[in-house]
Amino acid sequence: MSVLYLVALSSALCAMLALDARYRLFFWRDPRAASIVTAAGLAFFLAWDAAGIALGIFARGDAEIATGVVLAPELPLEEPLFLVFLVVCTMVVHNGAERLLEARRARADRRGTTRTSVGEEPRS
Repeated sequence: MSVLYLVALSSALCAMLALDARYRLFFWRDPRAASIVTAAGLAFFLAWDAAGIALGIFARGDAEIATGVVLAPELPLEEPLFLVFLVVCTMVVHNGAERLLEARRARADRRGTTRTSVGEEPRS
């Protein structure tokens, strides 16, 4: 029994939350909405996993880096933590990209250029 995968997932989630805290992208932007989105995402993906397990599509396997603890048949302890990381990572990347695009548009507007289609040259 190893906790390597659990520690790696926890570390990755902590790093994502630190990035979130630094730039106020998800939980530090609106904790209530972020909690709702995270809970809904976790519920959706757990239902997805349950369906995959019931259909025989998903199986736990025997990874040496995992704890070996199962919460339900074929559902390892690490899976819910991975799913939370997946939701948080997706939202931090989405909100970060949105913020970067807004900043880019604002810079273009300050320079007096108009937005163009992909491949066109900017017009002044």
